[in-house]
Amino acid sequence: MRPVATLGTRFAEALAEKDFDRIQALLHPEIDFAGLTPRRSWAAADPAQVVEEILRQWFEESDEVDAVLSIETEAVADRERVGYRFEGHNGDGPFVVEQQAYLSERDGRIDWMRVICSGMRPR
Repeated sequence: MRPVATLGTRFAEALAEKDFDRIQALLHPEIDFAGLTPRRSWAAADPAQVVEEILRQWFEESDEVDAVLSIETEAVADRERVGYRFEGHNGDGPFVVEQQAYLSERDGRIDWMRVICSGMRPR
């Protein structure tokens, strides 16, 4: 069963496909983005910066997503929560990665987002 096409699910699907143009189109020009990975915190206030300086670092060219294992979404008052898990492979071998994100929207785009990442864990 496919999840309902919320902003969060559309973000997760585009990220799995590494469709960074589509991700950038989902982000409001005044995005307030912050993320936490196992070794670093990240922040950006511009859609191009989110894509180029953050997401392309998290999902490098050599990281291939082979399958979307799950996408779950629900409302948390005026925010959306989306959790997604991917499996894939890179030069280090097969991996699984999970992220949990909270977001809000303005004008049909994501204008506030917080993401926490498990890191790419070996399978």
